[in-house]
Amino acid sequence: MKRLALIAAIYAIALGAAIAGQTGSGPTDGRQIFRFNTFGDEQLWTDTLQLHKAVQSVSPAAALNVGLKVDVEVLPATVIDALKAGTVNLNDPAVTVQLLALNAVVGVIGRVSATGALQSIGITCALCHSTVDNSLAPGIGRRLDGWPNRDLNVGAIIALSPVIASNPTAAAVYTGWGRGKYDARLHAFNGTSFIELNRSTLPVVIPPAYGLRQAGFETFTGDGPISYWNSYVGVTQMGGHGSFSDPRIGLSITQTPDLVTPALPALLDYQLSLRAPDPPRGSFDVVAAQRGRQLFNGSARCDMCHTPPAFTDVLRGPSRTVPFLHAPSETSMEPAYASRSATGKYRTTPLRGLWQHPPYFHDGSAADLLAVVNHYDKVLSLGLTAAQKTDLVEFLKSL
Repeated sequence: MKRLALIAAIYAIALGAAIAGQTGSGPTDGRQIFRFNTFGDEQLWTDTLQLHKAVQSVSPAAALNVGLKVDVEVLPATVIDALKAGTVNLNDPAVTVQLLALNAVVGVIGRVSATGALQSIGITCALCHSTVDNSLAPGIGRRLDGWPNRDLNVGAIIALSPVIASNPTAAAVYTGWGRGKYDARLHAFNGTSFIELNRSTLPVVIPPAYGLRQAGFETFTGDGPISYWNSYVGVTQMGGHGSFSDPRIGLSITQTPDLVTPALPALLDYQLSLRAPDPPRGSFDVVAAQRGRQLFNGSARCDMCHTPPAFTDVLRGPSRTVPFLHAPSETSMEPAYASRSATGKYRTTPLRGLWQHPPYFHDGSAADLLAVVNHYDKVLSLGLTAAQKTDLVEFLKSL
């Protein structure tokens, strides 16, 4: 009876939630777009992948296990109290559906019928580029927009699709990505079908969407300014109903009406407002960090590429529209991913908020900041002592 009463309470509140206007062309406010606008990508996740059929039977525990997050600020007090008391059955798929009806699952928009049937699923920018502060429970808390969700197993979620699950070879590709990674170069969706971009997959870590104001180019390979990548992802990866074209990679998709392009300016404004998070109090050695700063700007020569204030040199190009990039061989970076991009090179990664999102490098090959320092010490023949490496790590943690 408690279970039925709880679900009834959630559903009653969900019926009054203002879900209308949060999909399709939807809101013009950047935060609303980032959090709630699917750009009509239900054409991929519902019509093509039929993911809503699988999600209908996914429990909250299973959803949290693949890294999905719950926004505590939209949960009714009765549900919060029940979660604190441990009386919510997190193994009940019906609770998942009602959380979707409340718009409480970060980055996922579900349309639920009056009978409690999940009729459609769409995703938003927040799915990959937001997390929560775990203030109520692991995976349940206040939103942290711009923080990469390194718990999110996008491939495992895609593999839930009955269309993908019916093809073991395809399912293995997606489940092989792992947590916090995604391959945006594997294929593109044109509104009805997939276009193969590469024959094999090469996932990279989900990057932060904060601290971009002075960065200039947000992708690992500097393919274009922020709105270029928002358009690429919104149309070709999220499956939004819109248009994208880049002759450098031989890709052109046209869909009318275009629900993505008109939202880009407001989306950009919101992303540029997201500051990199300050390091937690007491999380680094202040004195060691001061020594590390001197090394960073001195004998270690880090500032030659990681130039303040954004700690990147990507804007050193001939104009603000042309990125300054580096060949993979310059710093012994993995070259295959760059070869799949429009530039064939890598930008210098901005360092603000670095403490928050391990692992590092585009492929996640550096597990922690010491691994990053060790990589450059070896490649650039810096000859750093163990103490100097420690000081550099403390400085990087302070940014």
